[in-house]
Amino acid sequence: MTGNPPPGEPPDVEGGRSDDTLMTERAAEGDEDAFAVLVRRHAPSLLRLATRLLGDRAEAEDAVQEAFVGAWRSLPEFQGRSSFGTWMYRIVTNRCLNILRARRPQAPLNELPDLPAPAYTTAPDRITEGRAALHDVQEALSTLSPEQRICWTLRTLDGRSYAFIAKTVGISEQAVRARVFRARRQLTHSLGAWQ
Repeated sequence: MTGNPPPGEPPDVEGGRSDDTLMTERAAEGDEDAFAVLVRRHAPSLLRLATRLLGDRAEAEDAVQEAFVGAWRSLPEFQGRSSFGTWMYRIVTNRCLNILRARRPQAPLNELPDLPAPAYTTAPDRITEGRAALHDVQEALSTLSPEQRICWTLRTLDGRSYAFIAKTVGISEQAVRARVFRARRQLTHSLGAWQ
């Protein structure tokens, strides 16, 4: 069965080697153009991940940029035990986790920017309801520990496997399942009014 790989996972190419593997090897040898290809390929999914985890686009952009700078410096030591995409997910996840841990206590939710309502919704009551729901979701997510938030986001919003999350976060699959379960239970309790 063929199909597109999940975001952040390289496609297979002839000879059993992925284009990411070739680009990573070339970048590790100092080829800036090869690294630029990797950045263009992986930056969108990493930025989505960081934005979901941090809730702030500018902060997410900084985290991803710093992750790529760190990756460029570390490429010669990259062992290739995982794909470049998985390695970058781990770097970005760790940066976001450090930012989330340093944030506590978090800023009041009334200081968070409101996301715009979807373009197809123009009725004022729908806009108000959507903003209230978004506010409640943001508030519920802020009650999760950074570790739970990362596992839940990777699983629920990015659709990643437990094995991928375990490798990315550096914990066992069982620990990932436990964190996702606890996060879901806490979010279900916090968002009970919307069910």
